[in-house]
Amino acid sequence: MKKISIAIFLLTATLPLFAQVNTPLPVEERTGVRLLSLNQLKDSALRNNISIRNAYHNIDAAQEQRKEAFTKYFPNVSGVGAWFNADKGMAKTDINPSEMISPEMSATLAQMLPPQMLASLANPIHISMMKNGVIAGISAVQPVFAGGQIINGNKLAKVGEDVSRLQLQLSEDEVVKNTEQYFWQIVTLKEKTKTVNTVEELLNGINKDVTVAVKAGVAMRNDLLQVQLRQNEVESQKLKLNNGISILKLVLAQYCGLRDTTFDVSYDPEVTVPINLKQDHQQALLQTTEYQLLNKQVEATNLQRKMAIGENLPTVAVGAGYNYHTLLDNNHTFGMLFATVSVPISSWWGGSHAIKRKKIEQQKAIDQLNDNSELLKIRMQKAWNEVDESYQQLLLARKSIEQAEENLRLNRNFYQAGTSTMSDLLQAQLLYQQAHDKHTDAFAEYQNKLLEYKIAVNCE
Repeated sequence: MKKISIAIFLLTATLPLFAQVNTPLPVEERTGVRLLSLNQLKDSALRNNISIRNAYHNIDAAQEQRKEAFTKYFPNVSGVGAWFNADKGMAKTDINPSEMISPEMSATLAQMLPPQMLASLANPIHISMMKNGVIAGISAVQPVFAGGQIINGNKLAKVGEDVSRLQLQLSEDEVVKNTEQYFWQIVTLKEKTKTVNTVEELLNGINKDVTVAVKAGVAMRNDLLQVQLRQNEVESQKLKLNNGISILKLVLAQYCGLRDTTFDVSYDPEVTVPINLKQDHQQALLQTTEYQLLNKQVEATNLQRKMAIGENLPTVAVGAGYNYHTLLDNNHTFGMLFATVSVPISSWWGGSHAIKRKKIEQQKAIDQLNDNSELLKIRMQKAWNEVDESYQQLLLARKSIEQAEENLRLNRNFYQAGTSTMSDLLQAQLLYQQAHDKHTDAFAEYQNKLLEYKIAVNCE
């Protein structure tokens, strides 16, 4: 019995207290396995995750669109060239000279021309032109006034670029959140594995002592069977935990762009008191990515409304051109200056409705900004409440460990005195293990809730 008491005492002394600060040797020194901290994993994920790469591609595309919109300020230069060869002249007509000669002129010509030539004037003359030729030209048109479409189009492209950067921030927040969740899941399973290993050592000691006691006839074989059954349960838990860690490492490696799973995680077990982290939610609202995106949506709809108005205003442009053709069987070149004014008239019938539609969309964006602002503040408060609740749960879990320790100590004494059974002792050991597991779960949950709150208020 004394050996059993010593073994149980070792349990209470060696089971990991997750909230205590320990300074274990670096993993590299113990096993040669690469040791990665949470910040290292987050940095790797932000560099390699596919959603982040796509977000950067979206920024590049938005920048190109902004540059494209800027080119609308410059003249539109175009060139044209054509060659043709028709089966007959495109310009064709008949001219009857007799219809163009007055009687007085006819009498004069009769005296001057031979009869054969005079007779030929009565026959029509067939004329055909532009059967083949070459046309070429170049022109430059500079818009002078386009109803504000060019200016507002450039502003809208800039808004699109700003939106793509804000969406990158959202993607980064999501990647950081998922990375931390995977990280703390691994930490949770590792801590539970440590607890199971300690319990396994304890049960091996109890098994050894009870086996000796059964052979000596001072203990019942049923006690040994109960210990063995508990050992089987612990072995099953150990297998599940190891498999879970293996799968989570695969997921985390893929998510962070790591080449293999030959790494371990390091973490700081200290708990930050949450009261120091609370923000002024009204002020924090203005800094959140979601709020800024809503503002950009309002700005974009306002610019779209202005562009709809511009589409129904007159446009003015000036230009210059240089042209060449051989339509009349000779080379001809000429330059010209021109100005154009385009006034949409019938477009106003549908354009007025398009403007009203854009105005409605702008009002919807304003209403959405106001409504979602309240929802964002509610999300902040909810996240803070969950931080406080998870912190209180963590404190309760610590108390449960203390209570489980006392319960285990009492059952140890009762079993030693012969007033308690092996079932009671193993149940006390099980409760102690569960208390540690709950504390581990509470610690990981607290870390996740802290992260959610930090993301909600947009603070580091």
